[in-house]
Amino acid sequence: MAAMRGVLLQHLRVRLTSCSVVPPLSFSFCDLLRRRFSDEVKGSFLDKSEVTDRVITVVKNFQKVDPSKVTEKAHFQDDLGLDSLDAVEVVMAIEEEFGFEIPDNEADKINSVDIAVDFIASHPKQSDHPFCINLRKRPRL
Repeated sequence: MAAMRGVLLQHLRVRLTSCSVVPPLSFSFCDLLRRRFSDEVKGSFLDKSEVTDRVITVVKNFQKVDPSKVTEKAHFQDDLGLDSLDAVEVVMAIEEEFGFEIPDNEADKINSVDIAVDFIASHPKQSDHPFCINLRKRPRL
């Protein structure tokens, strides 16, 4: 049986002629998918410097704040002299600026400009996400 197999394999062998070798691609299909996914994810977050500028502008425009005291590290109560109700109003103004609602348990933690910036920069842009519905901006029926 083994002899018959050997004879059969000799006749079935395909001879290859040498041809030009195609250089390998510098990236694989998986790399391409990974790169595309990374760009989509990266694009769904706001740039931290843009978030900082917008948050500082919102805080400076709040009527009870002295604009000269607003910095990237300014604390709402200690540095800007706001009470807790004013801090809530600032967070609401920030929500309006960025077009999404900050959950109450997270909003309670936001007591300075840098914490607000960190929170917003670490969350995807809500308005650009196709599955996100901003209930405050929906027309009422």
